[in-house]
Amino acid sequence: MSELHLVPQPRSVIMARGDVVLDGPAAALTESISDSLGDEAYRLVVDADGASLTAGSDRGLLLGRSTWSQVLDAATTDAAGRTVVPGVRIEDEPAHSWRGLMVDCSRHFTPVAELRKLIDVLALHRMNRLHLHLTDDQGWRVEIAGWPLLTEVGGYRPRTLVGHHRRSEGSESAWTDEPHGGYYTQDELRGLITYGASRGVELIPEIDLPGHMQAAIAAYPELGNLDEPIGVRETWGISDHVLAPTEIAFRFVREVLTQVIDIFPAQWLHIGGDECPTIEWEGSQQAREFMSERGLTSERQIQREFITAAHEVISAAGRTLIGWDEIVEAEPPADSVAMLWRAGADVPFSQRHGLTCVYANSATLYLDHYQEDPETEPLAIGGLSTLADVYGTEELPADATPEQTELLLGVQAQLWREYVPTQEHLEYMLFPRLCAVSEVAWGTRTDYVQFVHRLGNGHLARLDRLGVGYRPLT
Repeated sequence: MSELHLVPQPRSVIMARGDVVLDGPAAALTESISDSLGDEAYRLVVDADGASLTAGSDRGLLLGRSTWSQVLDAATTDAAGRTVVPGVRIEDEPAHSWRGLMVDCSRHFTPVAELRKLIDVLALHRMNRLHLHLTDDQGWRVEIAGWPLLTEVGGYRPRTLVGHHRRSEGSESAWTDEPHGGYYTQDELRGLITYGASRGVELIPEIDLPGHMQAAIAAYPELGNLDEPIGVRETWGISDHVLAPTEIAFRFVREVLTQVIDIFPAQWLHIGGDECPTIEWEGSQQAREFMSERGLTSERQIQREFITAAHEVISAAGRTLIGWDEIVEAEPPADSVAMLWRAGADVPFSQRHGLTCVYANSATLYLDHYQEDPETEPLAIGGLSTLADVYGTEELPADATPEQTELLLGVQAQLWREYVPTQEHLEYMLFPRLCAVSEVAWGTRTDYVQFVHRLGNGHLARLDRLGVGYRPLT
């Protein structure tokens, strides 16, 4: 009997005793929708009657087709040229509705062709969210009508640091010689959204505010707190340059988010909200006057005002605000979603703040970390997240209550690109760790040794056929 080596492992796989002969794999699969199945549930049956796929919705059919494509990898051809497939009955449904990957397009620009390839691989793994980190201190990547300098100026930096930020800054030999940049037109993004939708992958935009805004302030200095102009940030780390609490900055936020909502049909719009220093506000007369006018008692509350303004735009469009877990410090509206990335920010943390959440913990789900000994691995930001570490991710506490389970939308991995400049490096950092994430997010994580067996004996060959690079199993 052939092994199927499915990743992520479906919820139930029952192998039949015999193989099934089909006239042709694609034509032989009959499809139907049943109200008795959940939205993303499907049933795949290969028996003497042929191959059939039943799902609860069109989304369920897409998921089932992905599994069917993996089943066909075990097919053979008989003497008459017919396709022979292992008999099997698969009953499947994900544990989580959010099964995502974030790619940092700001630190190093990720071309559309690379994102399309990632969408294909996400679909193979039955993952359904691609979160694009479109703006940061080091680059603005989305075209915004009426604000052309965001991409003309903010989309490019004159040089990029090579090596670790803390070790290399100040050494001229630690810099690239060429500028880096790029951006997506609105039409390019709409085309990418359509491409993703056809494969069951929804694109989630992120406009990080009010911090991580140096590229935007470089393009439009009037958005910032200083009198003198600044450039797009060339180094990594956290910039002190944040949006000023002025009418033009709030208008900027409203206009940018309105256009992003028009481009992206996704229910969620990510506003970052993380790592926002208050040092410029503390030294700003404008900020003091703003605080007095609004009755604010601390500079941190200025961040709350920006998040409130963003929420007004997002909720008016019928969408949902999502941000990194620091948004709790700004007392976000109760319908916001927290993306839990920091140590200690878990589902009970989210419950204490009354927020729905996505588990994105940096300990095991930051795929920019080293995979083994830094002496033998390509440059990474630091940390250590082996394949086994990632596969061991526990998104819910062992004693999770029904209320906590209900708050968790799902799981997301992050690939920050400060130290990942090329597509080859990106794929090396993602795979096969993202294969492990897919099984965690699907909710069928089992034995690690058995998972590695499925990778090495069948699944990595699928990545080979897609032209996707990966770190070899060790």
